Amino acid sequence: MAEWIDAEQAMAALGVRAQTLYAYVSRGRVGATAHPDDPRRSLYRASDVAALAAKKARGRRAADVAAEAIAWGEPVLPSAITTVEGGRLFYRGQDAVDLARMHSLEQVARLLRGGHGAPLTGPEPKKPKKGETPRARLFSTLAARAGIDPPARGRAPLALAMEAAGLLEAAADAVAGAIGGGPIHQRLADAWALDAHGADLVRRALVLLADHELNASTFAVRVAASTGASLAAASLAGLAALSGPLHGGMAARVEMFVDEAERRGPARAVAERLAQGSAMPGFGHPLYPDGDPRAAALLGAFKVPAVLAQLRAETEAATGLLPNIDFALVGMSRTLALPADAPFSLFAVGRMAGWHAHAIEQLQTGKLIRPRARYVGVRPGA
Repeated sequence: MAEWIDAEQAMAALGVRAQTLYAYVSRGRVGATAHPDDPRRSLYRASDVAALAAKKARGRRAADVAAEAIAWGEPVLPSAITTVEGGRLFYRGQDAVDLARMHSLEQVARLLRGGHGAPLTGPEPKKPKKGETPRARLFSTLAARAGIDPPARGRAPLALAMEAAGLLEAAADAVAGAIGGGPIHQRLADAWALDAHGADLVRRALVLLADHELNASTFAVRVAASTGASLAAASLAGLAALSGPLHGGMAARVEMFVDEAERRGPARAVAERLAQGSAMPGFGHPLYPDGDPRAAALLGAFKVPAVLAQLRAETEAATGLLPNIDFALVGMSRTLALPADAPFSLFAVGRMAGWHAHAIEQLQTGKLIRPRARYVGVRPGA
């Protein structure tokens, strides 16, 4: 067997399209290197392709299915909140892209919780905790609440809904650095000195980020909520998971990619990453092989800076991968000259709406989430 094969051979062996092959590379499942005759093309490690093809072909045991479900696999628990179907994102059956055209985060948060009628308000807001950055204020605000708020288990649904509304406003105030009034997107826009168009872009982004099915941070929230922990404690678990570079911190990796494009030129930045077998941060998404609808909706609402537009064109031409929401957030942040950590702040505030909905839904099941580990260490007594 040859050590390296081209893209056509790899796709044929795996029975996948180019986007899926690139996703395997970006997730480290298939090694890649630059083609010796054309640095814009790649070769793929044949042994990795063969192993992956064999794994797909053979029957899987129940333990294997359960293990793989944790990583972009089959659904692992029932939920009536959000789903991805046909390349589109739906909040309780309504298209998230349609909702982003006119609704506020507060309205969508109420929808995600399954609520109807007048908006709910939480208790009297308190001054946000001190911190040098919005991220630090978010963590300290939620940690302070988690230390004093009562357990959520057994509490009335209306009380939980009101608490969720108050926590969402507290998160917005933490990012803004002061207690504000009016819609959350306007509070953030005021803190960032944005005009009406900028405020509308913030609103759209918050709605598009409000939930995304059972991602890592949402699963962390549901695990915490399943123990009966307070909504603040569950939200803190979600924020901790979101802070990682493979989740809410992905925008920082996109920024690095854009910086490479500014220094070397977009074409060279893409070619060098292909030669190194590196991922293209901000492009492709396992749930959206035909393109992330959230990114398309947000990118269609403003003019992308030239360097990002060129980087997008070069990446799409070389890999077939389309922009995802992280690329769109970075583009929006650069267009509006937002603070450096603004993508994370938007992600955290917007996603908190979904976290609360999932926490409440999990509490209603009355069940503890407690998976088993498949032990692969030294056998006892060996």
